[in-house]
Amino acid sequence: AYETAAIVQDGLRRMTDELGRQEAASRGAEEALAKSVPLYFVAEAEVFRDRWYWRDKRIASASRVWRIVYQPLTSNYRVTFAGLSQSYATRAEAFAAIRRGVSWKIADAGQIEEGARHYVEFAFRLDTSLLPRPMQIGIATQPDWALSVERMQRFD
Repeated sequence: AYETAAIVQDGLRRMTDELGRQEAASRGAEEALAKSVPLYFVAEAEVFRDRWYWRDKRIASASRVWRIVYQPLTSNYRVTFAGLSQSYATRAEAFAAIRRGVSWKIADAGQIEEGARHYVEFAFRLDTSLLPRPMQIGIATQPDWALSVERMQRFD
């Protein structure tokens, strides 16, 4: 379980770094955030066990959702996770808070079989389905809004 948690932490750190680079190039998401439109980021992780005779078996999965919104009255960015909110002075600090909040359990130690090969699939993305309805029209085809990162990491 400890090894899985370390893999998840490293993977999510790398993904938030890469997503931060993508987000810096995304004018649409940046403008929406500056206009106080809440952006929702979703991290998903799934643990699989390799099987040679059939599709790989999903052992466990977990997901997390973060909400980031700019508050112009206080000039702060508010990050909400699991009902708890915290304010940050800059956008970089808000994304750093997401990076720090990665200590989450995907699978129990008893679910990981000794001697079997396992891997974790990560996905971290901007969830456009949670944007306000008027903004959802037509953004599916715009590359500015396609912020996502996917990774796979093996472990024994």
